[in-house]
Amino acid sequence: MQAEVKWVEGFKFLGQSQSGHSIVMDGNGGETAPSPMEMVLMAAGGCSSVDVVDGLKEAGEKVATCVAKLSTERRETAPRIFTQVNIHFEVSGENLSPEVVEKVCADSLEKYCSVCLMLGKGVEMTHSWEIVA
Repeated sequence: MQAEVKWVEGFKFLGQSQSGHSIVMDGNGGETAPSPMEMVLMAAGGCSSVDVVDGLKEAGEKVATCVAKLSTERRETAPRIFTQVNIHFEVSGENLSPEVVEKVCADSLEKYCSVCLMLGKGVEMTHSWEIVA
């Protein structure tokens, strides 16, 4: 996998993926676009959500929605790395099994989510979940 990031102006950068997609990032605290750290956070939420939805479907669950709400703690001084990340999954569907939801959420962070597993090498990764109406 390859990517390229080009400086546009100020602290604005254009990232281009190998698959041909582009995204703007703002190194000025997310003033005009997501910051690189926000992108990392959204990548963790996206990657883990894929695992949760896929795991629920594979288990025969009738999942209708999945929202990953991420919260973090960061160091106060540079480098301002994440020190803790929590992903709270809100899922809904028809007669979802709490045991299955719990298992697929845990499995995502512990076994399958590439982004979370990379972050977990230096960041305390936790998760929580709930079935919503």
